[in-house]
Amino acid sequence: MSGRTLGRGGYPKGLPNPGGARIVRTVHSTGPFYAVAYRGLLSLLSLGMGAAVSAAAPTPEAIRKLPPAVGRAVDFRKDVQPILEAGCVKCHGRGKANGDWKLDTRETFLQPGESGPAVVVGDSARSYFIHLVAGTDPDSAMPKKGSKLTPDQVGVLRAWVDQGLQWDPQVSFAQPPANNLKPRRPELPAGRSTHPVDRFTEAYFVKHGAQSPKPVDDRMFLRRASLDITGLLPTPEVQEAFLKDRRSDKRARHVRQLLGDKPRYAQHWLTFWNDLLRNDYAGTGYIDGGRKQISPWLYQALLDNKPYDQFVRELVNPVSGSEGFTKGIVWRGTVNASMTPPLQAAQNIGQVFMGVNLKCASCHDSFIDDWKLSDAYGLAGIYADGPLEMVQCDKPTGKVAPLKFLFPELGSVDAKAAKTNRLEQLARLITQRENGRLSRTIVNRLWARLMGRGLVEPLDVMQNTAWDPDLLDWLAEDLVEHHWDLKRTLELILTSRAYQSPSVNVSEKPEAEYTFRGPAIRRLTAEQFRDALSSITGIWAEKPSGDLDRLLAEPGNPRQPRPAAAFWIWSDAHAGTTGVPPGTNVFRKDWVVSSIPTEATLFVHADNSAKVFLNGKRVRGSESGDWSQSSVYDVRSQVRVGTNQLAVEAINGGDGPNPAGLLLYARVRQSDPKPRNTAGAAGERVLDFGTDASWRVTANPPSEWLQSPSTQGWAAADILGVPGMAPWNVEAALAQTVSGRTGFGAVRASLITADPLALALGRPNREQVITTRQSTATTIQALELTNGDTLARLLKRGSEKLVAAHSDGRSLAQQVFRQGLSRPPTRQELALTLELVGDKPRAEGVEDLLWSLALLPEFQLTY
Repeated sequence: MSGRTLGRGGYPKGLPNPGGARIVRTVHSTGPFYAVAYRGLLSLLSLGMGAAVSAAAPTPEAIRKLPPAVGRAVDFRKDVQPILEAGCVKCHGRGKANGDWKLDTRETFLQPGESGPAVVVGDSARSYFIHLVAGTDPDSAMPKKGSKLTPDQVGVLRAWVDQGLQWDPQVSFAQPPANNLKPRRPELPAGRSTHPVDRFTEAYFVKHGAQSPKPVDDRMFLRRASLDITGLLPTPEVQEAFLKDRRSDKRARHVRQLLGDKPRYAQHWLTFWNDLLRNDYAGTGYIDGGRKQISPWLYQALLDNKPYDQFVRELVNPVSGSEGFTKGIVWRGTVNASMTPPLQAAQNIGQVFMGVNLKCASCHDSFIDDWKLSDAYGLAGIYADGPLEMVQCDKPTGKVAPLKFLFPELGSVDAKAAKTNRLEQLARLITQRENGRLSRTIVNRLWARLMGRGLVEPLDVMQNTAWDPDLLDWLAEDLVEHHWDLKRTLELILTSRAYQSPSVNVSEKPEAEYTFRGPAIRRLTAEQFRDALSSITGIWAEKPSGDLDRLLAEPGNPRQPRPAAAFWIWSDAHAGTTGVPPGTNVFRKDWVVSSIPTEATLFVHADNSAKVFLNGKRVRGSESGDWSQSSVYDVRSQVRVGTNQLAVEAINGGDGPNPAGLLLYARVRQSDPKPRNTAGAAGERVLDFGTDASWRVTANPPSEWLQSPSTQGWAAADILGVPGMAPWNVEAALAQTVSGRTGFGAVRASLITADPLALALGRPNREQVITTRQSTATTIQALELTNGDTLARLLKRGSEKLVAAHSDGRSLAQQVFRQGLSRPPTRQELALTLELVGDKPRAEGVEDLLWSLALLPEFQLTY
């Protein structure tokens, strides 16, 4: 055929070629035989041997280019399997069959692809498979991406084919069954310990020829447990009481006490869940409504220790307040197709609850695992309002993936059902008893949070095997059997000897090489670091973000009398409780202060809802919608000296007449060396007031009512009755809230938007799910910790406050060390500190002391 024009398969132009090959260019007869492009091939995503196989005979030139076969007997497991796994399986195994050819087993390896058999057993020189991996035609060399096979590797494969294509029947490259999916309750191993976790770890240590470590001392345990449960350092008073306690079960008692501290537990674990659920208080999408936060719902769920299966159901099939998780972010402008809200919902649900990372599979079949584009779109379609066309790498495919759950063996979703019904079905599928992946995934996350490394790593690849599968399965089943109580799981881990072991440096070795020796040394999170400094200096944030004002209010004594009266009011006393047509009333009251108050907090009950305005500006987050609970607003920043105008736009909703009313109590305090009201604390003047007949009301407010000082034409509000009147009966709720702590003025870092210090220390922007924060130090962190303005201002203010509170340097040093390092200073440390700050503390010296402490590894790390 010398001089004749050939197609890319080595066939003369114009002659038939097998398998429906399409000629795409011509080459001389000396060109390779196999340069064939097949219909549809160009649309394949070829990372491995994605081309169709050809049955054409090779040219002599192609055969001459082949490396020689190795001159020895080859062993499949030792010689061949590693080569196939590295270069071929990603496109022709694990459920994939590019070119309609797969190598799951010897049988499938021998089955013809789109254009015939891949190999001729006993004759590697005539095997198309060998020519592809050898790259005798550079245009068709396989694998398409990644490292090409070396001549030695090709020689091994040639010998394997020549020697009969021997295959170990125990080896399969087929897609493995889902791991960690079916529930399993292992038996507790025999052992001396009475603690179930330690029974497993004792057996593990024996198996690995290691001794169980001795527990850390009381001081280190107390610091570690306090930071892990509440995110706060133990106070010197708590330390002293704990160290004096001689009861044998004092550690378990203290763990239960910390877990029972609902506000501080919720405020700390809010950070964990905000990262996981990509919830924040400000950022991309919030301003234009393209994103919705779930902070109040989430904080209340943590306060209540909501059962985890219910928690998940309310996120997957949203209730009022939790919609933001599956809503995702509506990005502006042109974005990748994988970032549409339905696909975001699929990615988030898969990653957070099932330990499945669908980000790659949202754009194309994944290169790193077995998830396909159709899997991501099948789940996303459940959230779509209509058919969802699959888009591969931003190229529409014209195909719609069938709706399906990630694990069809657990059940299916009715594609014909309405969206609301589909979400109900999906929520049931995920939280059903038969889904062992949900419980294992959260147990693994909690273990990693407390121990520094998960039972399964990475945390979002729950297909991997745990370093102790029995321990993972036992904890998961225990969680389910105890009504999905996450605090119980935390208590089990925290009270174990495994948790109380000395911390160790944990390497980033692959799971197969990892051996558990104890909890990892961990850095404080950005929020823990900031709170630790605040606990030393007394400098906290003034006000929470995220509309959490009401939820931060801690109940007080309901029997404590209120300094001022407050009543339910409306524009019509007779109809207020029996039925008022839907409509809006605007109430207003002017009140005067001679100086900026030390506290100005509003407690509001409204049926049905209310918006609060002070001095013409809307009070942030004020949209009271639950009349049974006090909505709490800190308005101190909006108060001005002189006359203040407080207005409430109260809305009675519904389709027909229904009860309507407004109840407001204002707790206002001013500094005063001679209090005029004994209800206030020493040095405090009480200026409380509530809704009563002195308020003005109109059902037809003028268009400029917010800016107008006049209430001409407004009527006096009518009193409906006391807070405990029917149908509302909110006396107890109001009394507890008004007499309790609001938390304003001592707000923790987890409750506010991130500042430069928090961002430098690893707090994410939460535009995507974050399951693990970076643990290694960065240049940005070093710069912020040594030269950052945020930290500098905090420590400067803190030094001034400490100097004002301590008249001698010795007491100041003791306080700083005990609070910051959970121990007293050594004799040498005390001498150096007194030399630095002086016997009579100086602000500059105290500031230097705080800088020194903040940079200590002992302060920054959890040992």
